[in-house]
Amino acid sequence: MREKELRRSLAVFPIGTVISLTDLTARKIRYYEDQGLIEPVRSSGNRRLYSLNDLDRLLEIKDYLTEGLNMAGIKLLYQQKKAQKQSQATQLTDEEVRKILYDEIAQQGGLGPVNPLINRKG
Repeated sequence: MREKELRRSLAVFPIGTVISLTDLTARKIRYYEDQGLIEPVRSSGNRRLYSLNDLDRLLEIKDYLTEGLNMAGIKLLYQQKKAQKQSQATQLTDEEVRKILYDEIAQQGGLGPVNPLINRKG
């Protein structure tokens, strides 16, 4: 994870600061948490702490509601985004696919794992 992404995911803001920055009530923020739209970190004293990513998500939710999207629509949207992100993370590069195919072909031919992309001298 790059440093910028790491810093954005650090949970450091208490709910009072989040209320000030988002202009949402504590009740709404907790409701969004109950709906699974945000997941604040709990401190050792069991207090909610929010990251910059959480703040962005809350402001985005607020915008979606202003545009007329309901909670079910917002949840569906985030589920689709999560599924898309997971599928992108599991996609192989062309080079990885080639290596897997060459290894499979070599094993089927009884040659063991061989990769023709590697120059062999001999």
